[in-house]
Amino acid sequence: MAREALALAAFDHVVSHAPGFRSRPGQREMAALIAHTLSGVSLGDGSVSGEAGLPERGIAVVQAGTGVGKSAAYVSTVIPLALAQQKRVIISTATVALQEQLIAKDLPALAAALPESFTYSLAKGRGRYVCRLKLDQLSGGDAASADLFESDDASETTDASASGIAAHTVASAAASARAAERWGERAKVYAKWTEQLDGGAWDGDRDRLDEPPEGELWSPVAAERHSCTARHCPSYNSCSYYQARAKLAQSQVIVVNHDLLLSTLGLHALPAPEDCYLVFDEAHHLGAVAQGQFSESMDLMRSQWLDRLPRAVDEVAGALQHTPGVDVALLAREMKSAQGELARLAMARIGALPAWAALTGRAPSRTPARGGFDAAGAPVVERFEGGALPPEWMESVSLLHSRASALLKVMEALATQLKANARDNPGDAARCARLYSRLGVLAPRLQHAQATAELWLQDPAAGQPPLAKWLEAGIQHGLVTLTAHACPLQPGSLLRHQLWNKVRAAVVTSASLVTCGGFDHFLHESGLAFDDAVVAREVQSPFDHARQGRLVVVQTQADPKDVEAYSREMLDALMDDLASVQRGALVLFTSKALMRRAQELLERGLHRELRDKVLAQGEASRTQLLRQHAERVEAGGASILFGLQSFGEGLDLPGELCEWVFITKLPFASPSDPVGQARADWLKAQGRDPFSELVVPATGARLLQWTGRALRSETDEAVVICYDARLLRQSYGRRMLKGLPPYKLQRRVGGVLTDVSA
Repeated sequence: MAREALALAAFDHVVSHAPGFRSRPGQREMAALIAHTLSGVSLGDGSVSGEAGLPERGIAVVQAGTGVGKSAAYVSTVIPLALAQQKRVIISTATVALQEQLIAKDLPALAAALPESFTYSLAKGRGRYVCRLKLDQLSGGDAASADLFESDDASETTDASASGIAAHTVASAAASARAAERWGERAKVYAKWTEQLDGGAWDGDRDRLDEPPEGELWSPVAAERHSCTARHCPSYNSCSYYQARAKLAQSQVIVVNHDLLLSTLGLHALPAPEDCYLVFDEAHHLGAVAQGQFSESMDLMRSQWLDRLPRAVDEVAGALQHTPGVDVALLAREMKSAQGELARLAMARIGALPAWAALTGRAPSRTPARGGFDAAGAPVVERFEGGALPPEWMESVSLLHSRASALLKVMEALATQLKANARDNPGDAARCARLYSRLGVLAPRLQHAQATAELWLQDPAAGQPPLAKWLEAGIQHGLVTLTAHACPLQPGSLLRHQLWNKVRAAVVTSASLVTCGGFDHFLHESGLAFDDAVVAREVQSPFDHARQGRLVVVQTQADPKDVEAYSREMLDALMDDLASVQRGALVLFTSKALMRRAQELLERGLHRELRDKVLAQGEASRTQLLRQHAERVEAGGASILFGLQSFGEGLDLPGELCEWVFITKLPFASPSDPVGQARADWLKAQGRDPFSELVVPATGARLLQWTGRALRSETDEAVVICYDARLLRQSYGRRMLKGLPPYKLQRRVGGVLTDVSA
């Protein structure tokens, strides 16, 4: 086929013309699969000129391990296919690191090597850019304008205990004084940003400021959809966000992250999925990202914004000489009352939990902290089993939903009228934009409240899983925080309906799509299971894993389920093994407590000499730790990194930087979060095994990432030591082994190594 030949010819051209580039068998296999799968797709209106009968959709799912060179494989094939049809390409990633690699390294090199050049840009969310209108208002030090953008500083506590009320009263009084002082300081910063923007020293991108601001400083001036009149705004021609959008509109290749892509579906901020080529790199994150995108939450404690809402509506309605057909003040009061009742019910439920007593310092075994509150500790989570709310909650939830819906209709009508007025009366555009922003800063909270209440009211259809519904309570700055949450249980079904049903041509790739020897878990979680357009393949790695690496499984006498005995024995063995490290090593822990215990061992006794070699996560920033690690190894010394899950994925430590990886325990991804627990409960109710269906595949994927830190190039040699013998003893451990590269596998018992057949 002409298109397939075109794509492969482009790949071969890159191989022969890019400096220092050489093709690997797995990379060629990946390029060929992409070229074949996507060559017959139809974009836009669905027509395929001259190639009738070919499939209209094609989705290449490719497991490409470290060293394959997957970015070169998909860029060199997908982009020529798109250019030949005058279509565009979206490359979506999960991490900033890969985005930067694509923009700064891969795309420039390939643009120079491909026969036909192309343009490319990095897309960022609207909130990464400053709103010039807001900045102008706030940089002048106008406190009245500041009130528009301020969030509630003092939440209304529903903790009726004496200590709770006292803490709330003191903190609320202090909050007012803090707010005035903080506003003066913020105005100075905003004035400085205005000068930089006017002088051309800054382009309005948050990430390009010399000192990236904290969220509470940036949020009041961030661009956002709800407060933007777009082309009707007087600052439209100088708007940083729309200038970036204009650049994107001219770019043939757009790099985004998964969050942005999913959040903008249907908003026309990016090319439509049915009319472009899509590449999802680091695609193993898609399910988790989708879960976050499709969830909703509502702050039950803060309600002062509802007092401001009628004033904002009255101001806008008066300016437009429009009379809302409803009593806005009454609706807001009733919504606030319903929210307050839900907060009271929620705190009564939360307050009865031992975890809440422990958090607030009122547990019998603890000394109360200042004001009765202890800000330390994780938030307390209370889940509604089966997604069923108590009957006595339903009236308040229904009332909140109906009042929020009614208020949204009023605000939407006013917003529509403001836009029309700005369009028809250009001289009045500035005033309309300011009025629009008064509604826009309140609209997101109203929408989140309405959407959360709507999900809370939903009951599942027959045979369908319920929604996860839960409360989360904590203490911040001496004040109670309380949030209501709701989330669908199956991100895959949402991705299928919201994304994949529209996609015509896509590449979905990662080094971690195969778990337990197959694609099933990933395809289900990402919504691609049973999609006829999918072609899934694992391509050959350039690494000789059996020669370059060993996976040693240590047989301990203690069972890992006996936490104390196992931890003691495992740590003793770990300390002995660390003495053998001559250059770089990485130790991965499954909990902070276990890592702290290892650090304590280093401070005393026989292992004290190792302490100066260890760099532990949390002692400095990740960037600083990795720099110190590299400096030590390059100087010829030993350096040992201690880390948790985030160090098990994404660290690139080639050569001597990582000759050893120590896995202290199998990194079980148990469903401890409310959504995972709700999914597990639902599977049990269906007579299914959540451990087998959820925990084992997720743990296998995590283990693949952890072991993947060992070999980063074809010349590396490394040893992976896992102290959890369940990897060999248990059937689920053997399932996980099937998803790992074919390292030379060995068992160690009492210091004696024996080879094990995989």
